[in-house]
Amino acid sequence: MTKPAKNTVCLWYDGDAEEAARFYAGIFPDSSVDAVHLAPGDYPSGKKGDVLTVEFTVMGIPCLGLNGGPEVKHNEAFSFQVATADQAETDRYWNAIVGNGGLEVVCGWCRDKWGISWQITPVALTEAITDPDPAAAKRAFDAMMQMVKIDIAAIEAARRG
Repeated sequence: MTKPAKNTVCLWYDGDAEEAARFYAGIFPDSSVDAVHLAPGDYPSGKKGDVLTVEFTVMGIPCLGLNGGPEVKHNEAFSFQVATADQAETDRYWNAIVGNGGLEVVCGWCRDKWGISWQITPVALTEAITDPDPAAAKRAFDAMMQMVKIDIAAIEAARRG
């Protein structure tokens, strides 16, 4: 057994933690499924031998998927924020999440089919809404507020005025 990370994100799933971990590992760089652990005995939402936990990494962040059952649901209070370099990368991640049973939300947010929220955030957006020129930042911010998936060209055009 390897030494566990000092801080790990634990995500609750309803029996499909391994499927989620394999999905994330398949679309994001520096991601992997590191270990699958079976339950040593029966528990409220499963039986001995079922997948209980899955250790995985998402873009370098250590995570633990816990198959805890249907009682706990995810919400936007927790999200992964993914900084993207260009529109192609933004589209690739967005389309992978939404196209796999996910849901478009607003302002660059989407939700995967397990209920985990993702902010697919182009670096160009972050730079635009933090522009030292308050008018440019406001134009970019106002443009973002009208978007679902972020359109970098539209953000940059708004920033320029």
